[in-house]
Amino acid sequence: MAVADYHARRGEVQTYFDRTAAETWARLTSTAPVGRIRSTVRAGRDEMRRTLLAFLPSDLSGRRLLDAGCGTGLLAVEAARRGADVLAVDLSPTLIGIGRERLPADLAGGRVDLRSGDMLDAALGGFDHVVAMDSLIHYRSTDAVRVIGELSQRTRHSIVFTFAPRTAPLAAMHALGRLFPRSNRAPSIEPVAERRLRAAIRESVMLRGWRIGRTRRVVSGFYTSQALELVRA
Repeated sequence: MAVADYHARRGEVQTYFDRTAAETWARLTSTAPVGRIRSTVRAGRDEMRRTLLAFLPSDLSGRRLLDAGCGTGLLAVEAARRGADVLAVDLSPTLIGIGRERLPADLAGGRVDLRSGDMLDAALGGFDHVVAMDSLIHYRSTDAVRVIGELSQRTRHSIVFTFAPRTAPLAAMHALGRLFPRSNRAPSIEPVAERRLRAAIRESVMLRGWRIGRTRRVVSGFYTSQALELVRA
């Protein structure tokens, strides 16, 4: 992996979510009222979270799951309620703190361990399943595939993640956004054509022994993201 590029980008992502936009994301991941644009993003993220959970077994009892880039932990809680032992990791200590405050007392037999850190930290151990919802979309596709490859070395069954599909409307939106730079703007999303992503996954040495499974695109106003499943062959 181009370590310098990955770490530089990781630093930008951490700064944005931990400092610049922590309050915005705390509100977006709550039930508090939001504006029209953010309501479409919230609805899209809710639908994507349901999609990724649908790609996992309905019964996760005895399974260890990594929620990579967990934010405030909404997906982690739902997975735990299926019986999973969830390690939920995010770069932002602020969002992890909010997640801990919101963590329900009753997880129906599951467990959630919220931690601030790097999803690639080998000390986190091995997992049965890995979920990365909208946490790789800020990295170049080559780096994202390498991250997935690294995670695959410690994953027994499946990896489900999202990417920003390269579409004409999304490309136009990103181009327009670059014309009006703001200091509080999120690190740019890196759209990728699905066919190119699939080819990169098939060509990855680290992902040999894995096959591409289900996929689903979610479009909701200003939110566009696509889920992709990788499973052990």
